[in-house]
Amino acid sequence: MRIAVVQNYDFTGVINRFGQPCPDEYRHGGTVESVVAALQEGGHETLLCEGDKGLLTTLERFMPPDPQAGPSGIVFNLAEGIQGECRYTHVPAMLEMAGVPYTGSSPLGHGLTNDKVITKRLIRDQGVPTPNFRVMRRGTEGTGDLRFPVVVKPRVEECSLGLHLVHEPAQLRRAVEGTVAQYGQDALVEEYIEGREICVALLGNGQLEVLPLVEQDFGDRETRLMTWEAKRVTAAAVPKICPAQIGSGLETVLRDISIATFRACQCRDYARVDLRIDRSGQPFVLEINSMPSLGMRSSYVLAAMTAGHSYSSLINRILDVAHTRYFGSGIP
Repeated sequence: MRIAVVQNYDFTGVINRFGQPCPDEYRHGGTVESVVAALQEGGHETLLCEGDKGLLTTLERFMPPDPQAGPSGIVFNLAEGIQGECRYTHVPAMLEMAGVPYTGSSPLGHGLTNDKVITKRLIRDQGVPTPNFRVMRRGTEGTGDLRFPVVVKPRVEECSLGLHLVHEPAQLRRAVEGTVAQYGQDALVEEYIEGREICVALLGNGQLEVLPLVEQDFGDRETRLMTWEAKRVTAAAVPKICPAQIGSGLETVLRDISIATFRACQCRDYARVDLRIDRSGQPFVLEINSMPSLGMRSSYVLAAMTAGHSYSSLINRILDVAHTRYFGSGIP
């Protein structure tokens, strides 16, 4: 089958450079090439292309329309956007308009999960616990009943960019104003949950498969947070434990609230939910990632391999899940 793998690595393919730019940190070296190799191992014809203004022309050449047989290919979407608002939604919206099937969440699902404030409001409506929070632009707004320390982060960024742990109200203004200035968006200020951090990887749609839970092993580190450096810099990487050593009762709770989060945020095909468990055993959902990293060292891939997948079988399984969602059956 023809599979176009769409990325955003070259940020020059736009009409104007205008709006909030995608931070350079989003360029994940090596992951896209690994996905392409896995799809080729699955017997597919692949094309790696940029999710920019020329995307639809490129796709029309690679997978020309067949009025009798329907779409002649599918996109494996790894595009995180170039600039502007709700960047994760841009390529899926283009594909929806052009009638091209693709893996992963729709523009709606990406929009709901990219905005951490909307995510928290949606899951609270479903009874899913999440840390108390405020939205700020100055840092001088009233904190209400928020308890310090608090975590300050951009409202709609990923990869833990701009994450700050603030211990005192006197530090809050600087952290909030720095976030607003650097990222051009509101700051989310939420209570820091001291405790264990667990990732729950989900695969599927109707009947979701919950992969083995992954724990971030902070050991005796002073900073017990998944910062950008902890995720992307090898020397600072936090070890992972999979499967996480958690009692069966708590594991069931984590699985249930992760599925509820997936459903509430209209996710599709695959996602990863990040949670904290406080010292009393109470879980809190921090956020859900509608396009989790598929890098070799990522929590999602570790969970899948613990479940028995090879890297190639995982990537081809995601593709098959998306194909089934569109066409009612797996890839022949």
